[in-house]
Amino acid sequence: MPTSTQHQVGQGVWQRAQLRRSPAPAGWGQQLGLRDRLVLLHRSALALRDRARVPETMLGLAAMSSLPGLPTRPWPAVGEQLVNGSGNGNGHSALRGTQPRYRPVSDGMAIAPTVSVVIPAMNEAANLPNVFATLPEWIDQVVLVDGRSADDTIAVARALWPGITVVLQGGVGKGDALLAGFAACTGDIIVAMDADGSTDGREIIRFVSALVSGADFVKGSRFASAGRSDDITAIRRYGNRGLNLLVNSMFGTQYSDLCYGYNAFWARHLGKLALDCPGFEVEALMGIRAAKARLRIHEVPSHERPREHGASNLHAVRDGCRILRLIVRERFAGSRHRGPKPFLADAISTSQESARP
Repeated sequence: MPTSTQHQVGQGVWQRAQLRRSPAPAGWGQQLGLRDRLVLLHRSALALRDRARVPETMLGLAAMSSLPGLPTRPWPAVGEQLVNGSGNGNGHSALRGTQPRYRPVSDGMAIAPTVSVVIPAMNEAANLPNVFATLPEWIDQVVLVDGRSADDTIAVARALWPGITVVLQGGVGKGDALLAGFAACTGDIIVAMDADGSTDGREIIRFVSALVSGADFVKGSRFASAGRSDDITAIRRYGNRGLNLLVNSMFGTQYSDLCYGYNAFWARHLGKLALDCPGFEVEALMGIRAAKARLRIHEVPSHERPREHGASNLHAVRDGCRILRLIVRERFAGSRHRGPKPFLADAISTSQESARP
């Protein structure tokens, strides 16, 4: 038979158990101890949470597909790879239950997004071997935009990189060539570099690393940390510095190298850049439009090397004046972007090459 003390202890345990299962009586704050009050408060909080939360079992997969913002296609099985543009633009699936395909790009890094490299070229057959020798093997697509070359630029490019996408430029100017190349890109990430050997393809990993780490637009800089140039003249250096100061003060940026053409960005942001100029100033326009679109901008150091063959088409004073006019126009244009101009002619794909006059 239990003693009187054991009976009282048992009664107390039973009462506390009953309190956890039943509503709190009136005046419970005066009758219960601190521990029992905490138990009841915790139970009340759980009950309120359960009332506010919709049970997951109430929505089946068939019903979920009809909700706004969700796809109407059948839901994929675990491990199924998405096709036909079912991703979210950064190499990852937008649907649960799919596994992105990662590939190594360095000893300590693997990525899922695909990468396209755009190289505008005109009479650069002699420089292309050095350019293509620096491109990493994990690049998914190389787009060569030929600006009516008189040499064997296209033949050399096809021999160096089998499967290369060749676009015949319809207009004139570097901006026009880049627009044609961007339109032909199929990758999640777009990288723009030069065909004269001044930009090093081994640096692409820096741009891609910054993008997959959270940046929207990455700009190479010859004057940031480890960056340098073996080709820039004094007038170009000081002119670039003055334009940097002007853009940084007008648009709240922190560029150290506005006029450098080694850039990379997510393909999904191409519409926000809204590029609409045909000439060399397109490189400055990309940086300005990225800032106006409030993209996350990051600079990476880059080493500019001298051209080995041929002559440059750069004219420091003329190009500097065009960039200055561009900056003033963008400053007073607000957030409005003009539509494409007539001189941005349609490019010709290689399948139509025979029809070109």
